[in-house]
Amino acid sequence: MKLKKLQRFNTLRNQILIVFLLVMTIVLLFVGVTTFHIVSALLKNNAEEQIEQTVTQANGRLEALYNQLDGITNQIATNMYVQQMLLKEANGEYLGFRERQNLQQFVNSFQTYADGIQSFELYTNNYKRVFPLDEIDLVHRLGSHWVMKVEDAKGKMVWIGRDPKSPHFFIILRQIRLMDRWFSPGGYLLVRINPEYFPFTDFLASKTKKQGYIILADRDLTPIFSNFNGNSNGMLHAKQRTVRQNGEEYIVVKQTSPLTGWVLVIVTPVSALMDGVAVLKNTILFSGAIGFFIFFVFSLFLSTMVTQPILKLTKAMQRGKDGELRPSPPISSTVEINELNDTYNTLVENINHLIQVVYEKELIRSRTELKALQAQINPHFLFNTLDALYWSLIEKEEEELAQVVLSMSELFRYTVSTSKQDEWVTLSEEVEHIRRYMEVMKLRWGDRLLWNIVVPASCLDVRIPKLLIQPIVENAVLHGVGNKIDPGIVWVTVEECRDAPDIIIKVVDDGYGMDEQTKKNVNEWLSNKNVSSTKRSGMALANVNKRLQLYYGEERKLVIHSELGQGTVVLLKIPKSGEEG
Repeated sequence: MKLKKLQRFNTLRNQILIVFLLVMTIVLLFVGVTTFHIVSALLKNNAEEQIEQTVTQANGRLEALYNQLDGITNQIATNMYVQQMLLKEANGEYLGFRERQNLQQFVNSFQTYADGIQSFELYTNNYKRVFPLDEIDLVHRLGSHWVMKVEDAKGKMVWIGRDPKSPHFFIILRQIRLMDRWFSPGGYLLVRINPEYFPFTDFLASKTKKQGYIILADRDLTPIFSNFNGNSNGMLHAKQRTVRQNGEEYIVVKQTSPLTGWVLVIVTPVSALMDGVAVLKNTILFSGAIGFFIFFVFSLFLSTMVTQPILKLTKAMQRGKDGELRPSPPISSTVEINELNDTYNTLVENINHLIQVVYEKELIRSRTELKALQAQINPHFLFNTLDALYWSLIEKEEEELAQVVLSMSELFRYTVSTSKQDEWVTLSEEVEHIRRYMEVMKLRWGDRLLWNIVVPASCLDVRIPKLLIQPIVENAVLHGVGNKIDPGIVWVTVEECRDAPDIIIKVVDDGYGMDEQTKKNVNEWLSNKNVSSTKRSGMALANVNKRLQLYYGEERKLVIHSELGQGTVVLLKIPKSGEEG
């Protein structure tokens, strides 16, 4: 069933259609995949270039903010009023409450220049705080190591980082040098800065429509600002341009400011960069589907136009297979198809003529030949003689000989029956005939002849042409066992074929076998169509081979296996259904 479905599908039209569609699919896939990858890479490269420009601009803005803080703190540190107050403190004069308040008000007035400044703190050279008014000193406020770093900076602004007292704020510190005392240390200015002083989120959103994150770290890679929800340290220390974290792939662009030494990192999800690629992908898929459909319609039309005339001619030929040979009507198609149609019509005319002249003659010849092959010697006159001999032996109490005579009588009777209904017998009847023949041969050969018949019970009712096996057994006895001095054996076995609804009949003898030349002669003899010219045609191998082909078809032939000194095997295969071919 599957083979028939496959054969129905394996048509020229389907093959043309499949080839066209396969070629079109390969072209569409190649163009689509190539376009997708090229555009994806182009979008990704453009996005990376845009992010790099954004980082450069963000670094410029960062340096501008840093310079703004540096300018504000420098103005405070060099202001004459601040210089006078700290010089007075350095000369050992104690600043009063009002002077401290006035100084605080003056310094705090610089907060208007930068919205991100939370507060100012002023310390004397001996680390005591001038304002706000409490007793804490600078060393306890920040630690001695930061104080030493600020002193080493010699008046330059130093970024401290998170405020130890209030980690929400950042701190910068600057040493104030007294200009009237040859720029000797006069005090320290501490500025607390809000994180909002670095509004990079709004800046990033204004520069690009893609979702991105900013990480700002100082020289020690301590984060100053970050809106990234993942591991910012992993992004700061990333060596590659593309980083995968928590199942998400990111593009990391880093830049270090030459002014501050700070590291600015912009982290952008690859999925955000590839938003347009999804639209491109859907467009390519939609265009490919439309193109495939259009090509399918035209391919179907073209394949039908090519194969429809061939299909009509094929149907006309199939009617000829069923015995109805009629010319095919003219086909309006290509020159090649028209020539093929004309050739078929000529062939039909010739075949019809040959059928009228030859078919009946050949049919009569085949039937006559079949009857002639089935015809055996017809010793009807012997039946009465054998019957009288049988009763004579019975009266003389020669029962063994009488049984042999009875077997011979049944043997002849089975052989000479030529009625229409007796042309086919069951396998059990043929086997019984072989048994009777072997009993008669046993009288001649005695202990030199051994034989065995093995037939499955499921095969006993299989119908076969009469005298199909016995001539082969006779050949095995005469030419196999008969040529031996020692005892010989003949096996007759029947078995069912596993891969087909057939039965296999084997006749095996352990005689001397045949050499290559003898086997060649036997095969030539079997292929001889003129069976009547061969010797003992009714009982010989050629008889059986010819009858096998007439009943079951030309493909059914005797198969002979023989080696010199190894015996001979004659094999034939017939349908288990017993039907004629």
